[in-house]
Amino acid sequence: MRLRILLPTEVLVDAEVTKVIAEAANGSFCLEPRHIDFVAGLVPGVLIFSTGPEDEQFVGLDEGVLVKCGSEVLVSAWNGVRGHDLTHLRELVEESYLVLDEQERRARTALARLEAGTLRGLKAVEDVARG
Repeated sequence: MRLRILLPTEVLVDAEVTKVIAEAANGSFCLEPRHIDFVAGLVPGVLIFSTGPEDEQFVGLDEGVLVKCGSEVLVSAWNGVRGHDLTHLRELVEESYLVLDEQERRARTALARLEAGTLRGLKAVEDVARG
């Protein structure tokens, strides 16, 4: 099977795999090459895939959608990080979310400034209208 994990900014995984394990709102599931076509909404968690009998790899994903169609499995998510073991993956997820928290803080600060500027502008227009 071909697994592709797509993020808005990159293709995180593009590999031939023998198995995919993911988690939807109603629980975990496993996909193998001969399974029927399948669609699932993914919850934030760990997606596991195998490229061979002794090789498991891990991807920490945000919410997303998984579609299995024939021999292709496509996953689309907002955020994701790839690690070769769970300890490394945990560190990557923590780093990634620290960066996201900082970006969110900056965006909220910029939005607050924009709102304050808009309110000042409306107040000035109101004052001019009153004469």
